Amino acid sequence: MQKLENFQIDDYLKMALKEDITHEDVTTNAIYTSKKRASVELLSKDEGVIAGIDVFKRVFQLIDSDVEFEIYKEDGAEVKKGDLIAKVFGDVRTLLTGERAALNYMQRMSGVATYANKLVKALNDPKTQIVDTRKTTPNMRIFEKYATRVGGAKNHRYNLSDAILLKDNHIAAAGSVYEAINMARDYASFVTKIEIEVENLEMVSEAVDAGADIIMLDNMDVETIKKAIEIINGTAYIELSGNVSLENVGEYRGLGADFISSGSITHSAKILDLSMKNLKIEE
Repeated sequence: MQKLENFQIDDYLKMALKEDITHEDVTTNAIYTSKKRASVELLSKDEGVIAGIDVFKRVFQLIDSDVEFEIYKEDGAEVKKGDLIAKVFGDVRTLLTGERAALNYMQRMSGVATYANKLVKALNDPKTQIVDTRKTTPNMRIFEKYATRVGGAKNHRYNLSDAILLKDNHIAAAGSVYEAINMARDYASFVTKIEIEVENLEMVSEAVDAGADIIMLDNMDVETIKKAIEIINGTAYIELSGNVSLENVGEYRGLGADFISSGSITHSAKILDLSMKNLKIEE
């Protein structure tokens, strides 16, 4: 899996550090006035899937390039309560000052990876891919979409520049499904796929006639989905969407859809509880 590059994430991490440290870490500086080498352990306090170890490391490296790490669990590893994920070595002031920002990123990313992994396992259908949405935390999209992949799901479009997705308001603005698709095709590059969201079987037929590349069946019950898939008959990729969660994703197993999108991966995942413990000053 392609990892996040420093040039992609550094600006975000610096913003997080500036949010947490306006001019100094007054608590740490009150206790340690000079450099002292120390170590601390990164531990899991819960069961889940780890994501964001390189982001965790990079937070500390931005404060002090001399920080060193021993990594015991890489991204994608499943952990349980008490597992040792990593050890961090460096100036005690760096370890204390960077702790919260580093944990915030890794806990959030690991929570998303854990939820995505659960969703994939709950669907249990190798012919249908679980994908995320743009319902991400502001300024966290690059991290949350990476975590989605770590958890075993796939990414939908990254942003509005990535692909055309005609939703209900776009269709209303254009006048019809057919007109919306034709306008999009006239405007878009030949390499740009056109997806359209439909809510009933009449819209499905219109989308097929207009030549949509991907048809999203939005908030349809299982019986309607089956009829829609018959109408599409292999002429377009099929995506299912609308309030998909761990509790109901199994209902869509075996229907023959290509994708199931779920905003819950990013908007409903709780953090994976991690902690930095057992700090030791080296003599």
